[in-house]
Amino acid sequence: MKTINELLSHLNSLDVKLWTEDIPGDTSEVRLRCNAPKDVLTPDLKSELAQRKAEILEFLLQLNLSSTAIKPVSRTDNISLSFAQQRLWFVDRLEPGNPFYNQPAALRLTGELQIDILEQSLQEIIRRHEILRTTFTTVARQTVQVIKSEVNFQLLVIDISNLSPIEKEAKVKQLAPQEARYPFDLERDLLLRVKLLKCDRQEHIILFTTHHIVSDGWSTGILIQEIATLYQAFLAGKPSPLPELPIQYVDFALWQRDYLQGETLETQKNYWLQQLENAPKILELPTDHPRPATQTFRGAKYSFNLSQELSAALNKLSQQQGSTLFMTLLAAFETMLWRYTGQEDIVVGTTIANRNRAEIEGLIGFFVNTLVLRTSLTGEPSFEELLKRVREVALGAYAHQDLPFELLVEQLRPERHLSYTPLFQVMFVLQNAPMSALELPGLTLSTLEGESDTSTSKFDLTLYMTETESGLEGCFEYNTDLFEPTTITRMVGHLQTMLEAIVANPQQRLSELPFLTKPKQQQLLVEWNNTQVNYSQDQCLHQLFEAQVEKTPDAIAVVFEDEALTYTQLNQKANQLAHYLKSLEVASGVLVGICIEPSLEQVVSLLGILKA
Repeated sequence: MKTINELLSHLNSLDVKLWTEDIPGDTSEVRLRCNAPKDVLTPDLKSELAQRKAEILEFLLQLNLSSTAIKPVSRTDNISLSFAQQRLWFVDRLEPGNPFYNQPAALRLTGELQIDILEQSLQEIIRRHEILRTTFTTVARQTVQVIKSEVNFQLLVIDISNLSPIEKEAKVKQLAPQEARYPFDLERDLLLRVKLLKCDRQEHIILFTTHHIVSDGWSTGILIQEIATLYQAFLAGKPSPLPELPIQYVDFALWQRDYLQGETLETQKNYWLQQLENAPKILELPTDHPRPATQTFRGAKYSFNLSQELSAALNKLSQQQGSTLFMTLLAAFETMLWRYTGQEDIVVGTTIANRNRAEIEGLIGFFVNTLVLRTSLTGEPSFEELLKRVREVALGAYAHQDLPFELLVEQLRPERHLSYTPLFQVMFVLQNAPMSALELPGLTLSTLEGESDTSTSKFDLTLYMTETESGLEGCFEYNTDLFEPTTITRMVGHLQTMLEAIVANPQQRLSELPFLTKPKQQQLLVEWNNTQVNYSQDQCLHQLFEAQVEKTPDAIAVVFEDEALTYTQLNQKANQLAHYLKSLEVASGVLVGICIEPSLEQVVSLLGILKA
């Protein structure tokens, strides 16, 4: 997601003015006016504006600017939580010590690091952002935020420079996930933990962990950018160049509770109640293991990459169809879910930055909201038709994004079940591109992907996609109680094959989109079906079987579930049945019926009849 300033800067560079008009029965329509001279308004510029129209509309609806500004408020003794914070507090009380709402991040620092300057920078960030000095407690049955006026932050340094390169790598792989999984005490702990691993004089790794109740993905970017800005200033002996924040997170939390009342709340609520009326309770994905009675949130991740060519083709298709890349990827993901489940009413969750007001763009805090996207796949649509449906659903959701997910659940009152999450069990997220390397005096900062892993999964399945210069990167986060790694690997292959078919021919009906790679089709349809063998033409089937009994008497002949019979055992049972049938005067030409479920006895019966 681009920031407001980035979006406006791009449009200003084209000398384009934007405004919206409400269309009856529809969402707002974006109008574009270019003030550039006619000779500047080239066909290429017109084409770019047309291609970017859906992207601009998505941005505007996500920005969803309101005339109700957020202003600083006086601090009271009992400061309420935001709606999102309230939910995480409740989850923490139910599952104390569970790390699945930890937010880990890791940075590699290469060059001459001044540890005291880094510590000073972090101390200043904690001073700037009240939320990083906030804990939570209950007063008179009400959960409240407790803001400390100041904290004595000390950076913990772990020196591993005396280890060999192999030992260092192993130590980092041990410490990073260990730190990511270590739980927070929301009532007592500073909810930002920072540890510095000293690999050698020229290389350090810094591990950040925040609790989601005080942070989100956007906040991590703010944290890293402010570290870079402050470090550079303090290293030069200058004061902080960052302006004081106009508001704090607590101002947003109190504003949110005041804003979401009356007509505003009713409008938002009515949209979602209508949109999710009679929605399916659960998406019945075929799992490797039965769903446990109580969800454990144990999880793992599987990462993959799409080629630059495929990524570019997906972007081009999105522009041609008047949609965004998010919409195109979501439509493809929903197609895959439909193929797996056969359900034509698909409900998927997604997250939205919810930074839809300029005053909160630079704040660290828990702003992200969850949207529930429900799409109908009825009527054998083509992918193009499905993409139109997804676009309509997404734009409607963006236009009504202010209702916190917590209030939505409260209003819908879905039937709760300990084994799965309410409203949706599968999520799709298109993430911002990862932070590029930051150059500081004598120091380079770069993100470390995959080192910090909490080994948890909030949902049955989440697909994260990220745009990078080398193409789209993907990651499936999955519940290990339900899925085996091999299943997720196969799922990635199915998704990639479908995406390639979609960009090749988006007019194809969903049921016609290929699911299997060509090598897999060759294996399943040709190689595994190549069962032709030469055998004697003057012997019956049961006689050929008896010849095999002579060759391999102790080999396994037949298996059903957890039972098996060797060739000798199967032959003996078939002989016993054949003798019994002969006692009933069964002979050549007499019909014998079989009425039995698939089992070992079914095979015994067939052979026994042939022998009789």
